[in-house]
Amino acid sequence: MTEDGCIFCKIARKEIPAKLVGENALAIAFWDVSPRQPLHILVIPKVHYANVAELTLNDEASLVAVMKLGSELALEFAEESFRFSFNTGAAAGQTVFHAHGHLTSRTPRGELA
Repeated sequence: MTEDGCIFCKIARKEIPAKLVGENALAIAFWDVSPRQPLHILVIPKVHYANVAELTLNDEASLVAVMKLGSELALEFAEESFRFSFNTGAAAGQTVFHAHGHLTSRTPRGELA
């Protein structure tokens, strides 16, 4: 998939709507449309990389921005425990081929948007 057809690139460029929950200069976060846990937020770099390995090897600043935003949101939205994970490749469960972390928790803090 090219950047032009990438749904996460369109969300990052704010061309299509998403329930945004956080943003910094290089990353953006939004609620997953098919949550697997009570808390399920996706955190993506604004620049297109197919997966977290490609992101890590090519753009340290965006990787740090993704991790920082995910950690900030975890402290804000998770009661005490959370998972921040990345699927890389179809066999690992990646369905959108734009690097993205899944911030999930079974113990959300209060009401979620």
